[in-house]
Amino acid sequence: MRTPGPAAYKQSMRLFILIACLLLASPAHAQPVHGAPIRALAVLPDWSVVSAGLDATIIVHRLSDGAATILQPAHDGAVNAIVALPDGGFASAGADGGVAIWSRTDTLPVRWLEGHTGPIAALAVNGEAIASASWDGTAWVWTGDTVRVLEGHTGPVNGVAFLSDGTPVTAGYDGTIRAWPEGTSRALARYAAPQNALIATVDGLASAGADGTLHLLSEDGRDRATVEAGIGPLVALASDGNRLAVAALSGTVLIIDTATAQAITAINTGETALWTLGFTDDGTTLITGGSARAPRRWDVVTGRALGPIGTVPAPAAAQADRGAQLFRACAICHATGADSASRAGPSLAHLFGRAPASLPDYPYSDALRRLSAPWTRDSVAQLFEIGPQRFAPGTKMPEQRLADPDDRAALMDYLERATK
Repeated sequence: MRTPGPAAYKQSMRLFILIACLLLASPAHAQPVHGAPIRALAVLPDWSVVSAGLDATIIVHRLSDGAATILQPAHDGAVNAIVALPDGGFASAGADGGVAIWSRTDTLPVRWLEGHTGPIAALAVNGEAIASASWDGTAWVWTGDTVRVLEGHTGPVNGVAFLSDGTPVTAGYDGTIRAWPEGTSRALARYAAPQNALIATVDGLASAGADGTLHLLSEDGRDRATVEAGIGPLVALASDGNRLAVAALSGTVLIIDTATAQAITAINTGETALWTLGFTDDGTTLITGGSARAPRRWDVVTGRALGPIGTVPAPAAAQADRGAQLFRACAICHATGADSASRAGPSLAHLFGRAPASLPDYPYSDALRRLSAPWTRDSVAQLFEIGPQRFAPGTKMPEQRLADPDDRAALMDYLERATK
């Protein structure tokens, strides 16, 4: 248990003061929005939505009266996961590898859990137990003052959930779903593609694959149904009991009847990157978060847009630059500046003409190390045309494609300018 160190705290407070000043300068009726894409959200029982951004901010939005509160910064870096707690509070986790516990009323965390050596990608709760899945290849389960470390995946752990008997379950980049009964572990399922998200459902589990496939499993690992979503790499899941929402990075959401495994509603959010979603308690509304920087609401039955929670005026220059818009999804993992450090993905500074896997400070996959020809405009465009897994089978890069040649050209134009 800890609080942020002095340097991180001072930096966070400067960011908090800057954001607060910007909000105070906004019209009185305006809802606060994030300064970067939303990476995680949770819907709380009191009809509040908690959203967390790549800018490290956490905002609590009250749907009842439109009020919103920016919480004082706690994380050093992007916040990747938010989960509601049984007492009405919530937990958050992110790039700094720590888990912050928040009450319903405080604007600072009431507890801090730490131990991971890599970013945390997902959280789950079962009574007093809080589980975290990390890119360090482990999942941790905290219960009171005790912790259990789950080791067995080869590569990042992207999802975590609990079975009905309280057994933790994890999903990883290695394509496996593992159950962790006390003192042991076993593989429930193995898939060819990385699994990006995992949740418990009323009758088992749901897992979202980087190949665009949704798997519905029983608690013993048997495949109940496989849904070829056809909307690109799947990155997020939510359930209201009878229905399941699955989101693709491309911005499309499918609402699926869990009994029949059939899609009943399709929602095109229009976002260039979509990362998270959740149902309201009555199941009538879906909340999504992504590149728009404000949570957005959708009618579950019709798919009709019900409006954002907060509004983000887009700068005219950003609207005109299609390449910059497309790069927002890439900026989550990659920096471009000449002196920029690597993030979850390597820095793209001086990309064109650079040899693959050549930055000394980044742990490249063997798939990238096997490439030899320098990056060019044509080779990067081909990567986005056919997808990373076909371009370099086994790469850690999330599966994504740009089917439109005009979009690929716009992105290459932007990279030529931004990575010089």
